[in-house]
Amino acid sequence: MRLINKLPFLLFFLISNSFSQSKHGESGNYPTYKGLVMAGYQGWFRAPDDGANIGWGHYGVGQKFDFENNTIDFWPDVTEYKNTYTTVFKYPDGTNAEVFSSLDKSTTDLHFKWMKEYGVDGVFMQRFFGVTRNHTNSNKPQDIILRNALNAAKENNRAIAVMYDLSGLKADDEDCSYVIADWKMLVDEVKVTNQGEHQNYVYHNGKPLVAIWGVGFPDRPYDTRKIGINRLIDFLKNDPVYGGCSIMLGVPTYFRDLDKDCLPDPYLHTIIKSVDIVMPWMVQRFTPLVHNIGAHLRDHIIKDITWAKTHNIDYVPVVTPGFSWRNLSVSNKKTDRYTAYGAIPRLGGKFYWDQLSNAILAGSEMIYVAMFDEIDEGTAIMKVSDNPPNSDKAHFVNNDGVPSDHYLWLTGLGAKMLRKEIPLQILMPQKE
Repeated sequence: MRLINKLPFLLFFLISNSFSQSKHGESGNYPTYKGLVMAGYQGWFRAPDDGANIGWGHYGVGQKFDFENNTIDFWPDVTEYKNTYTTVFKYPDGTNAEVFSSLDKSTTDLHFKWMKEYGVDGVFMQRFFGVTRNHTNSNKPQDIILRNALNAAKENNRAIAVMYDLSGLKADDEDCSYVIADWKMLVDEVKVTNQGEHQNYVYHNGKPLVAIWGVGFPDRPYDTRKIGINRLIDFLKNDPVYGGCSIMLGVPTYFRDLDKDCLPDPYLHTIIKSVDIVMPWMVQRFTPLVHNIGAHLRDHIIKDITWAKTHNIDYVPVVTPGFSWRNLSVSNKKTDRYTAYGAIPRLGGKFYWDQLSNAILAGSEMIYVAMFDEIDEGTAIMKVSDNPPNSDKAHFVNNDGVPSDHYLWLTGLGAKMLRKEIPLQILMPQKE
């Protein structure tokens, strides 16, 4: 009889002790992804003398950034940057054009300041698989940038979360164990989910949100069934110390039918059904040159949402301003159908607005923008120049004559539409 009376207290003690092991703090300013428009944040641009000691990174190949080794199609508007770096590219008046480094704290501070100013809700910090290999060092450039971003998110009250991109995972001798070790390091040393009272890390369904991108794509060198993605998901969901997380999974656009850009393996559906949010990758899948983008995308998203609801998971569509990687393709000697400058044209924002408005019209409750800062694939929504340093030796895409902040402004309006703070508007608004 005594043992029976003590069982409820014993059970309470065991449950309480289990929860007390978690190293995550309580949810703060962003308890759910719903109602937010968030962008991906690469943070991978490097320059000589920025402290990374790798020369030019993501501006060109081989740590070079010149006429033969240029990989960006858009030129950043660096008017407001505190620190800039001189390049060999020149404007018509003979002055050298300058760019930024993502490693500078002032760069991150400015980007998050723009987010606040224009109403971009926040970003997912991209963390590629290569970064996770060195999980014992918490002072890598990407870790420094993440720390800077966490501080800037707090300063500007912007949402922030981590996205693991499996790109770079090798086929034969690697699995998702590196990601598990890296997440432990971020929780232990960076305190990524424990930033104090009113923290800005995004929670979803009451739990810290972690994104994993790159499952189900046929162009990946790894076999989804062999990389331990199920163990990674189980760890993030159920580990008593580092788990208790919600998970967003990045998959191909046509994941529903397992065709076109998707591997025809039903295991993908098994994995998707074990997470909290499915995010189909739509960059390069739609173009205004072929599709009636509004109706086409809207109908596609409606079917996606129906599928997700049937399996009791949430859904987030991906929208993008356009796509252009001519210089990247040429410098890397790649042959690709998207080698024309502005291959998926921005149309002065119309393509982007068609996606935003129709994603909302279709019933989307949250949106992912690709990307905040990616000028090498021409998807950046940050400020870019309408007068890049073009010459007979180099060409960059302009901004269609619209102001450099045009896409930040449209993104903020899209966030307001998503939350029904302003009426849904299918036609792209014009600044007064």
